[in-house]
Amino acid sequence: MARTPSNMLPLKTKAPDFLLIDTITDSVLGLNDLKGDKGTVIMFICNHCPFVIHVNKALVAVANDYKKNGIGFIAISSNDVDNYPQDSPENMKIHAEREGYPFPYLYDESQEVAKSYNAACTPDLYLFNNELKLIYRGQLDGSRPGNGIPATGEDLRHALDCLLNNKANNRQQKPSIGCNIKWKIN
Repeated sequence: MARTPSNMLPLKTKAPDFLLIDTITDSVLGLNDLKGDKGTVIMFICNHCPFVIHVNKALVAVANDYKKNGIGFIAISSNDVDNYPQDSPENMKIHAEREGYPFPYLYDESQEVAKSYNAACTPDLYLFNNELKLIYRGQLDGSRPGNGIPATGEDLRHALDCLLNNKANNRQQKPSIGCNIKWKIN
């Protein structure tokens, strides 16, 4: 397994807008359609990455726990499906249904959205406030495949709690570690 860290987009960066196909509903959806009233989590994930597979249940649990509090959740896969067909839109839909994703699972065919977010790995997580300004980016928690730490979403949950309680998040924001995004070779 390659271990690629996230690039840590600067805090206060405005969320780049996008329109992408939701593989679950076959609808074209954008950031303004999906953002939450109080905040928005954008997750770059994919079907086959062992790091994402390891945290899928925690991602679902965090989304289910915080959606009711006005937080929007958006998952995006930007992988090159020519070389990684397991990440195709058809397989994304099957995967989302099997995992019980309570959020849209968007396909970034051009990879332009991943580039606009400076995403590097899967999972790569971003939390934006209600003005779509970045307030957290990095790891879900300290759990990785094989390290024995349970996947709870602790770091993202803390950032979400700080947002919802209007408190500063003074914890160090640690980069996520995962598989590199599978970029197309031009």
